[in-house]
Amino acid sequence: MALAVTSSSTAISGTSFSRLGSSIDPKAPQIRSLRLSDRTHVAASSVVHMSQRRSSLKRSESVVPRAATISASPEVEEKVAVEDFGQLAKELNNASPLEIMDKALEKFGNDIAIAFSGAEDVALIEYARLTGRPFRVFSLDTGRLNPETYRFFDAVEKHYGIRIEYMFPDAVEVQGLVRSKGLFSFYEDGHQECCRVRKVRPLRRALKGLRAWITGQRKDQSPGTRSEIPVVQVDPVFEGMDGGIGSLVKWNPVANVDGGDVWNFLRTMDVPVNSLHAQGYVSIGCEPCTRAVLPGQHEREGRWWWEDAKAKECGLHKGNIKENVNGDSGDNHGKSPVVEDIFESKNLVTLSRAGIENLMKLENRKEPWIVVLYAPWCPFCQAMEESYVELAEKLAGKGVKVAKFRADGDQKEFAKKELQLGSFPTILLFPKSASKPIKYPSEKRDVDALTSFVNLLR
Repeated sequence: MALAVTSSSTAISGTSFSRLGSSIDPKAPQIRSLRLSDRTHVAASSVVHMSQRRSSLKRSESVVPRAATISASPEVEEKVAVEDFGQLAKELNNASPLEIMDKALEKFGNDIAIAFSGAEDVALIEYARLTGRPFRVFSLDTGRLNPETYRFFDAVEKHYGIRIEYMFPDAVEVQGLVRSKGLFSFYEDGHQECCRVRKVRPLRRALKGLRAWITGQRKDQSPGTRSEIPVVQVDPVFEGMDGGIGSLVKWNPVANVDGGDVWNFLRTMDVPVNSLHAQGYVSIGCEPCTRAVLPGQHEREGRWWWEDAKAKECGLHKGNIKENVNGDSGDNHGKSPVVEDIFESKNLVTLSRAGIENLMKLENRKEPWIVVLYAPWCPFCQAMEESYVELAEKLAGKGVKVAKFRADGDQKEFAKKELQLGSFPTILLFPKSASKPIKYPSEKRDVDALTSFVNLLR
């Protein structure tokens, strides 16, 4: 994948970004003050910057463990500065996205690039433009993007006068996947394999040519996986140009920004946006795996909608997923994570395992019940909390019981086998005269839709 520069475009060389300002081309633009011989080594929370004479520069094959012990040869002059990015994240936590972007571009110059996905990431490009500094942009073309996304790329290039170049998946790997498993295997066995071929590996190759990258991650995008992302961090997953875990820095300038504020910024600055947003798309990825969200749904529910909430990362930011004490990564096959409960209301009945088993056994109930099967850590359950609590208040005293049953952890297998649980949340109606519950089939979870469902079947 190549990078976009405000003054010219760059060609791909091998499996990493071509370095702008190379000595091979004396006319190539110099877009940073750092010399091409600069390198960064990162360990845990520190980065070692080493400026060396080009004639004697040799790239290290391993990550420097500590900045305290670096010996210089007689032929090499070294100047060492230590950067604690954990401390820097604290210092910048209340800074504006513009300040964070400016700091990122200032520190890494030509060795940092903006990851552009074709959604709200255009805000990152606008912030970069406002700093007045040269910047680079890259994107992953999976080969399965929406036509609207490609048109959006073209509009962004023309608006900013830049050339976005792309990293493509390996043709042999894609061919092997499609020939062996078909075009839509991810609907049957999960999206991870396809994303690994089309997105993760191309990104890995791209980042090997950088010392830092800039993403559009926000804490409110996915409470289950992104709630703790800092504005800057040592990348926990990918490697930079010097190799080894800890050799790459990841900047998230809009981490603390609300999604609504991002959109207000885009409208105010009158920048191009993907036309899919006007059709109800919020989080945009590949065409087969992305759809519009409905009222009451979280924005990430439009991605890989056939899977549980725990799987809503494609692998580009898998370092966000926290392992719990049982190594579940939020899957909750073992002990459920300790989180604050949701759907709290005096009009809601909390069912235990014994309670819902008794409800299932009743063939002639005095009144119908509507029950949500949920997990409090699930962002999609959290997104429908307000409408479900409002439903309970609306139906209070009207002959319908509104209840909740926590179906993660130890109860998940039972819920999958006996209660039709496919993903969270699952909503069931237990009519007065039927022994088996009726599963709410729609993903439209606003109060009016849920009320109509109850009234038609009560």
